[in-house]
Amino acid sequence: QVQLVESGGGLVQPGGSLRLSCAASGDIFRDNYMAWYRQAPGKQRELVGTISIGGATFVVDDVLGRFTVSRDNTKNTMWLQMTSLKPDDTAVYYCNTYPLNEPTWGQGTQVTVSS
Repeated sequence: QVQLVESGGGLVQPGGSLRLSCAASGDIFRDNYMAWYRQAPGKQRELVGTISIGGATFVVDDVLGRFTVSRDNTKNTMWLQMTSLKPDDTAVYYCNTYPLNEPTWGQGTQVTVSS
C-alpha cells in the first residue's frame, strides 16, 4: 500500500520551532531518497530538503542553518526539524521521494508563522 502521511504542523510565532513528521509506506521509503516540499500561498510547490537512504542531507539556501532533515529506515519515518521560523516559511509542507518518481501525494500539513 502506498502511503504518505504528514503531520506536526500548526500556528507558531516568528522565531519559534516545529517538528514535522512523514510516515511513508515501505514501498516508497525503502528504495528512495526522500524529500520535503512546500507550497506557499500563490506559489508553486518547491523543494525544501532531501535525505539519502544513508542519511546524507541537503536543504535549500532559504532554510540552511534553520531546518534539519532526518529519517529512520526501520520506522519508515522522516522528520523536518524547523527552528527560527519566519513568516515566509508559511506553507503546506509535503513529503515524497526524490526525484519525484511517486505520483501520489499526501494531504500535507499546514505551517503558519505569524505574530
